[in-house]
Amino acid sequence: MGNESVVNSDFFISKLADAKVTFERALDCKHTEFDDLYPYMLEHPQFFWYKRYVAWSELLTIAGLCEELNIAWQQEFSPQQVGYIQQRVMSAKVLDFWFEKNDSKEQLNANSMLE
Repeated sequence: MGNESVVNSDFFISKLADAKVTFERALDCKHTEFDDLYPYMLEHPQFFWYKRYVAWSELLTIAGLCEELNIAWQQEFSPQQVGYIQQRVMSAKVLDFWFEKNDSKEQLNANSMLE
């Protein structure tokens, strides 16, 4: 009694939304706070891959905390994005289809095979 902490779900959802924006900006090679930490690295191609992994890790961490605290976080993402987060691995599929706007023949063929 008295040792119970109150978890503010709005705080976590806000942090989750921030992490999503950061990850999406990293996917698009746009500026994030991470760039400010390592300005001398901007000229190295590997930096953009590392930045994506850091942003992905942040997104997974916050989604995981929401899950543990029973905070509904899935409505902030498309069903496809929720699946990527639950699988936890940032694969080429996540990089290529996170925004779900990829109308490549490969994706169209895969969708038609599912129907």
